[in-house]
Order: sequence, then structure tokens, then C-alpha cells
Amino acid sequence: MSDLRILSTAPLRGEGLERLRQLGELVIDPWIDHEPLRLYNSEQLAERAHSEGATVVICEADSCKGPLFELPLVAIGSTRGDPTNVDLDGATAAGIPVLRAPGRNADGVAELAVALALAATRGIVAADRDVREGQVYRDGSIPYQRFRGWQLAGRTVGIVGYGAVGRAAAWRFEGLGMRVISADPFAPDATHDLDDLLAEADLVSVHAAVTPDTVGLISAERIARMRPGSVYVNTARAALHDLDALTDALASGQLAAVALDHFDGEHLPVDHPLIGMANVVLTPHIGGATFDTEANHSMLMATGLEALLAGGVPTNIANPEVLHHD
Repeated sequence: MSDLRILSTAPLRGEGLERLRQLGELVIDPWIDHEPLRLYNSEQLAERAHSEGATVVICEADSCKGPLFELPLVAIGSTRGDPTNVDLDGATAAGIPVLRAPGRNADGVAELAVALALAATRGIVAADRDVREGQVYRDGSIPYQRFRGWQLAGRTVGIVGYGAVGRAAAWRFEGLGMRVISADPFAPDATHDLDDLLAEADLVSVHAAVTPDTVGLISAERIARMRPGSVYVNTARAALHDLDALTDALASGQLAAVALDHFDGEHLPVDHPLIGMANVVLTPHIGGATFDTEANHSMLMATGLEALLAGGVPTNIANPEVLHHD
């Protein structure tokens, strides 16, 4: 047991949790277990860390900046792929290593992408509703009439963003018998440029990160390039597409179906036109909501801290320059 005292406001589980316990005294108070949800601002997190005598702070959604960096911290862990809740420049200036959790939810998000693709193309949500409402023969029709659709096997899926999540989605779609193509300017093995991919794919699955260059990436002009009757799935971020253009494309029949797991401000107004469209599947940002995601980020925090304590450079450090290694 070292002298570390670790405060985690992120949920932890699995082998990584046990390895963190072996590194020092561990205080776990996950933000997500509070009702209503508790999110610390930077002052509140610093006060909590100080009161616990923490030398390591692990967090997922709390704000890490300013006063937190005045504490004698060995490290800060952000259980996110991109530590957007941490003022990375401030931590670096204070000489505090910041650990992150790349790929922690890749499998979970990829699984949801496949689930949404199936739900959108096979009418699963509407079919479930018909059974629950006793309307198997709704309007005098049989289910086979209402829910016929094209199978995914034999179709082409275009993966937009070929990082950890995009690659995890690719092999899953391939396992369904789909032909996989990909677009990503930062992936040398991506097969297409974006415009060509959109023109060729029967189903487009978006997994890109939001950057100044990707905001509005799937624009009205690009949606118009998509194959008539194609399907659009986004389990990444709403900022990547033009929602009005998607809505118009659905209404006109240009797109056969859309499935979305994220909305601007985490909210879609109940009077939005998409709400009333039968060829739309909507989920409230649950792609990474798996217990495995928590186990994965716990392990990444543990292995990163172990490497730091051993004098090494963790593979998941966001600011390696603070270590001053040659």
C-alpha cells in the first residue's frame, strides 16, 4: 500500500477497481449514483479533494480546473476518451499528469449502432408497439405487410470516422454480411473520401469526433449526395449533422430511415417533426451506458497510475510533456 489517497467521483468496477485499491486508499463517490445528479464545479471538487486529503482525483463529468491544481496532486484521471472536463493546459502548467480513457466505450457504442441500424430497417420499435397495444392487425393489415424491409446482409455500410468506435462497428457490420467502406482523413487504411462514401453506402454510420473541422460534417449538400432510400445512423454527436436537412430528407423520401443517439443539448423537443415520423428511432445518448465501459475506464486509470508510480510514461497520458522524459 502506497501513501496515495484516491478520490473517485467516477464509477469504478472490475479488475481495475481492485488494482486501484492496491495502489492506495480509495474513496469512491460516483456522481451518477446521486439523485438528483451531482456535478461538482471546480471549486466544489477542489474542496472535496482537499477535505479527503486526496493525492489523486479521478472524475468523469466534474469540472477539473483552477483551484484543483493548487492541491499537491500526483495525477488527475478523466474517465473519458477525450478529457474535455479537464483544463489540460492548466494541469500541465501545474505539473500534474492527466490520464484519460481512450476507447473505453467503443464496443458499447458500436453495439448500439448495430442495434439502431436493425431497429430502423426492420420496424422493431413500431412492431413492439403494435403487440403491446393489441394491434397486430392494425388497420386490417398483417405485420408482414407493414414491416417488410431490406435485410442488411449484402448491403454496403459506410463508416464515417474510423477510430476505435468506427473500427468496432465495422467488424460487427461485416459479421452481418455487409460490405464495409470507411472515410477518415486521419486513418491511412480508410477506403473512401467522404463524398464518395456517401454516394455509395446503403447505410451510413457516423463515429467521428467533434472538432472545428467536423461540426456540420453531414451537411444538407452531403445528405443530398446520399443514395436515395439510404439509412443514416449517428451514435456520435448531434453537432456532426444538419438536423433540419436530415428531417427534410426523411420527409421527402430521400432517406428511408434515421436513427440518432444524441441531440443538441441532450434534448429533442417533443414537438420536433422527427417525433412523429415512423421511420425514425431515437435514443437518449446511451451508446456508452454499459457496465463494461466503467470496467474499461477503471482498468485504464489503474494501469496509467501504475506506470506513473513506476516512473514510466503511461500510454493513456494526455500531457506527457509534464514528465520531462528524454
